[in-house]
Amino acid sequence: MSIAIALDGPAGAGKSTIARRAAKALDFIYVDTGALYRAIGLAASRRGVSPEQTDDVNKMLSEITVDLSFNEKGEQIVLLNGEDVSGLIRTPEASMMASAISAVPEVRAFLLDLQRNMAKTHNVIMDGRDIGTVVLPDAQVKIFLTASPEARAQRRYKELIEKGTDVKYEDVLNDVVTRDYNDSHRATAPLKPAEGCVMVDTTELDFEQSVEKIISVIKENINGTE
Repeated sequence: MSIAIALDGPAGAGKSTIARRAAKALDFIYVDTGALYRAIGLAASRRGVSPEQTDDVNKMLSEITVDLSFNEKGEQIVLLNGEDVSGLIRTPEASMMASAISAVPEVRAFLLDLQRNMAKTHNVIMDGRDIGTVVLPDAQVKIFLTASPEARAQRRYKELIEKGTDVKYEDVLNDVVTRDYNDSHRATAPLKPAEGCVMVDTTELDFEQSVEKIISVIKENINGTE
Protein backbone atom coordinates (compact mmCIF):
# COMPACT_ATOMS: atom_id res chain seq x y z
CA MET A 1 0.00 0.00 0.00
CA SER A 2 1.38 3.39 -0.98
CA ILE A 3 1.89 6.21 1.52
CA ALA A 4 0.54 9.70 0.81
CA ILE A 5 1.77 12.85 2.51
CA ALA A 6 -0.39 15.97 1.96
CA LEU A 7 1.48 19.26 2.34
CA ASP A 8 -0.64 22.41 2.11
CA GLY A 9 0.07 26.04 2.77
CA PRO A 10 0.04 29.57 1.36
CA ALA A 11 2.14 30.96 -1.48
CA GLY A 12 5.83 31.32 -0.70
CA ALA A 13 5.82 29.04 2.34
CA GLY A 14 8.60 26.97 0.78
CA LYS A 15 6.41 23.93 0.20
CA SER A 16 8.03 22.96 -3.10
CA THR A 17 11.67 23.17 -2.05
CA ILE A 18 11.06 21.64 1.36
CA ALA A 19 8.84 18.86 0.01
CA ARG A 20 11.35 18.06 -2.75
CA ARG A 21 14.19 17.68 -0.23
CA ALA A 22 12.06 15.68 2.20
CA ALA A 23 10.87 13.36 -0.56
CA LYS A 24 14.43 12.68 -1.62
CA ALA A 25 15.45 11.90 1.97
CA LEU A 26 12.51 9.52 2.41
CA ASP A 27 12.76 8.00 -1.09
CA PHE A 28 9.29 9.27 -2.00
CA ILE A 29 8.08 10.87 -5.23
CA TYR A 30 7.55 14.63 -4.96
CA VAL A 31 4.43 15.97 -6.70
CA ASP A 32 4.20 19.75 -7.13
CA THR A 33 0.51 20.24 -7.92
CA GLY A 34 0.94 24.00 -8.19
CA ALA A 35 2.98 23.35 -11.32
CA LEU A 36 -0.08 21.74 -12.91
CA TYR A 37 -2.15 24.87 -12.34
CA ARG A 38 0.70 27.02 -13.58
CA ALA A 39 0.79 24.96 -16.78
CA ILE A 40 -2.93 25.51 -17.33
CA GLY A 41 -2.44 29.20 -16.56
CA LEU A 42 0.30 29.31 -19.20
CA ALA A 43 -2.01 27.67 -21.71
CA ALA A 44 -4.70 30.23 -20.92
CA SER A 45 -2.24 33.11 -21.29
CA ARG A 46 -1.06 31.82 -24.65
CA ARG A 47 -4.64 31.58 -25.89
CA GLY A 48 -5.80 34.86 -24.39
CA VAL A 49 -8.35 33.04 -22.25
CA SER A 50 -9.56 34.77 -19.07
CA PRO A 51 -10.50 32.62 -16.04
CA GLU A 52 -13.87 34.39 -16.03
CA GLN A 53 -14.65 33.09 -19.52
CA THR A 54 -16.04 29.71 -18.45
CA ASP A 55 -16.95 28.51 -21.92
CA ASP A 56 -13.50 29.39 -23.26
CA VAL A 57 -11.83 27.68 -20.28
CA ASN A 58 -13.83 24.50 -20.85
CA LYS A 59 -13.00 24.53 -24.55
CA MET A 60 -9.32 24.98 -23.74
CA LEU A 61 -9.36 22.08 -21.25
CA SER A 62 -10.81 19.80 -23.92
CA GLU A 63 -7.92 20.65 -26.23
CA ILE A 64 -4.87 20.44 -23.95
CA THR A 65 -2.98 17.76 -22.05
CA VAL A 66 -1.07 18.36 -18.83
CA ASP A 67 1.23 15.65 -17.49
CA LEU A 68 4.03 15.14 -15.01
CA SER A 69 7.06 12.97 -15.64
CA PHE A 70 10.22 12.38 -13.66
CA ASN A 71 13.80 12.26 -14.89
CA GLU A 72 16.48 9.85 -13.71
CA LYS A 73 17.14 12.07 -10.68
CA GLY A 74 13.48 11.92 -9.64
CA GLU A 75 13.00 15.56 -10.56
CA GLN A 76 9.57 16.58 -11.79
CA ILE A 77 9.07 17.68 -15.40
CA VAL A 78 5.87 19.51 -16.35
CA LEU A 79 4.51 18.81 -19.81
CA LEU A 80 1.91 20.95 -21.60
CA ASN A 81 0.78 19.25 -24.80
CA GLY A 82 4.05 17.32 -24.65
CA GLU A 83 6.19 20.48 -24.29
CA ASP A 84 8.49 20.78 -21.29
CA VAL A 85 7.31 24.04 -19.67
CA SER A 86 9.01 23.52 -16.30
CA GLY A 87 11.00 26.75 -16.65
CA LEU A 88 8.30 28.85 -18.33
CA ILE A 89 5.82 28.50 -15.46
CA ARG A 90 8.04 29.98 -12.73
CA THR A 91 7.52 33.71 -13.38
CA PRO A 92 5.49 36.07 -11.12
CA GLU A 93 3.01 36.46 -13.99
CA ALA A 94 2.53 32.70 -14.19
CA SER A 95 2.07 32.61 -10.43
CA MET A 96 -0.77 35.13 -10.49
CA MET A 97 -2.46 33.43 -13.45
CA ALA A 98 -2.21 30.09 -11.64
CA SER A 99 -3.98 31.61 -8.62
CA ALA A 100 -6.80 32.90 -10.82
CA ILE A 101 -7.20 29.78 -12.95
CA SER A 102 -7.11 27.47 -9.92
CA ALA A 103 -10.33 29.08 -8.65
CA VAL A 104 -12.23 27.67 -11.64
CA PRO A 105 -14.10 24.49 -10.56
CA GLU A 106 -13.71 22.89 -13.98
CA VAL A 107 -9.93 23.29 -13.81
CA ARG A 108 -9.73 21.65 -10.39
CA ALA A 109 -11.91 18.76 -11.57
CA PHE A 110 -9.73 18.38 -14.68
CA LEU A 111 -6.64 17.77 -12.54
CA LEU A 112 -8.18 15.81 -9.66
CA ASP A 113 -7.88 12.29 -11.11
CA LEU A 114 -4.31 12.87 -12.27
CA GLN A 115 -3.25 13.84 -8.76
CA ARG A 116 -5.10 11.01 -7.02
CA ASN A 117 -3.79 8.37 -9.41
CA MET A 118 -0.21 9.40 -8.61
CA ALA A 119 -0.88 8.84 -4.90
CA LYS A 120 -2.36 5.39 -5.62
CA THR A 121 0.72 4.17 -7.48
CA HIS A 122 3.62 5.85 -5.63
CA ASN A 123 4.71 6.88 -2.17
CA VAL A 124 4.24 10.63 -2.58
CA ILE A 125 4.69 13.95 -0.89
CA MET A 126 2.15 16.12 -2.68
CA ASP A 127 2.01 19.85 -2.08
CA GLY A 128 -0.58 22.45 -2.97
CA ARG A 129 -3.47 24.44 -1.51
CA ASP A 130 -6.15 21.76 -1.04
CA ILE A 131 -4.33 18.44 -0.93
CA GLY A 132 -5.37 17.46 2.59
CA THR A 133 -8.87 18.95 2.31
CA VAL A 134 -9.92 17.84 -1.18
CA VAL A 135 -7.38 15.90 -3.24
CA LEU A 136 -6.11 13.42 -0.63
CA PRO A 137 -8.41 13.73 2.40
CA ASP A 138 -7.38 10.24 3.52
CA ALA A 139 -3.62 10.92 3.36
CA GLN A 140 -1.71 9.19 6.16
CA VAL A 141 -0.04 12.49 7.09
CA LYS A 142 -1.39 16.01 6.53
CA ILE A 143 0.78 19.05 7.15
CA PHE A 144 -0.07 22.75 6.87
CA LEU A 145 3.15 24.67 6.26
CA THR A 146 3.12 28.41 6.77
CA ALA A 147 5.19 31.48 7.67
CA SER A 148 4.51 35.20 8.01
CA PRO A 149 3.75 37.08 4.76
CA GLU A 150 6.92 39.14 5.20
CA ALA A 151 9.12 36.06 5.65
CA ARG A 152 7.56 34.37 2.63
CA ALA A 153 7.94 37.47 0.48
CA GLN A 154 11.60 37.87 1.47
CA ARG A 155 12.35 34.26 0.53
CA ARG A 156 10.56 34.57 -2.81
CA TYR A 157 12.28 37.90 -3.52
CA LYS A 158 15.71 36.39 -2.82
CA GLU A 159 14.93 33.40 -5.06
CA LEU A 160 13.84 35.61 -7.96
CA ILE A 161 16.85 37.93 -7.63
CA GLU A 162 19.21 34.93 -7.66
CA LYS A 163 17.55 33.82 -10.90
CA GLY A 164 18.21 37.23 -12.42
CA THR A 165 14.60 38.44 -12.30
CA ASP A 166 14.22 42.20 -11.89
CA VAL A 167 11.67 42.61 -9.08
CA LYS A 168 11.03 44.82 -6.06
CA TYR A 169 10.45 43.38 -2.60
CA GLU A 170 7.32 45.51 -2.16
CA ASP A 171 5.82 44.03 -5.33
CA VAL A 172 6.61 40.49 -4.22
CA LEU A 173 5.03 41.14 -0.80
CA ASN A 174 1.94 42.56 -2.48
CA ASP A 175 1.70 39.44 -4.67
CA VAL A 176 1.97 37.19 -1.60
CA VAL A 177 -0.75 39.08 0.29
CA THR A 178 -3.00 39.12 -2.77
CA ARG A 179 -2.57 35.39 -3.35
CA ASP A 180 -3.26 34.69 0.32
CA TYR A 181 -6.56 36.54 0.07
CA ASN A 182 -7.56 35.01 -3.26
CA ASP A 183 -6.64 31.47 -2.22
CA SER A 184 -8.42 31.62 1.13
CA HIS A 185 -11.57 33.36 -0.15
CA ARG A 186 -12.26 31.46 -3.37
CA ALA A 187 -15.54 29.57 -3.54
CA THR A 188 -13.98 26.30 -4.69
CA ALA A 189 -11.53 24.49 -2.40
CA PRO A 190 -10.35 27.52 -0.41
CA LEU A 191 -6.97 27.37 1.31
CA LYS A 192 -7.41 26.20 4.90
CA PRO A 193 -5.79 23.68 7.25
CA ALA A 194 -7.15 20.16 6.79
CA GLU A 195 -8.85 18.41 9.68
CA GLY A 196 -6.28 16.54 11.71
CA CYS A 197 -3.29 18.25 10.09
CA VAL A 198 -0.03 19.18 11.81
CA MET A 199 0.65 22.93 11.73
CA VAL A 200 4.28 23.88 10.99
CA ASP A 201 5.33 27.55 11.06
CA THR A 202 8.77 28.18 9.52
CA THR A 203 8.95 31.96 10.09
CA GLU A 204 11.85 31.53 12.51
CA LEU A 205 13.39 28.49 10.81
CA ASP A 206 15.99 28.42 8.05
CA PHE A 207 15.68 26.02 5.13
CA GLU A 208 17.59 23.11 6.67
CA GLN A 209 15.67 23.42 9.93
CA SER A 210 12.39 23.47 8.02
CA VAL A 211 13.30 20.31 6.11
CA GLU A 212 14.32 18.55 9.32
CA LYS A 213 11.05 19.56 10.96
CA ILE A 214 8.92 18.25 8.09
CA ILE A 215 10.81 14.95 7.93
CA SER A 216 10.43 14.56 11.68
CA VAL A 217 6.68 15.18 11.51
CA ILE A 218 6.28 12.70 8.66
CA LYS A 219 8.26 9.95 10.39
CA GLU A 220 6.45 10.41 13.67
CA ASN A 221 3.02 10.28 12.07
CA ILE A 222 3.78 7.41 9.67
CA ASN A 223 5.02 5.37 12.61
CA GLY A 224 1.88 6.29 14.47
CA THR A 225 -0.35 4.92 11.69
CA GLU A 226 1.48 1.64 11.23
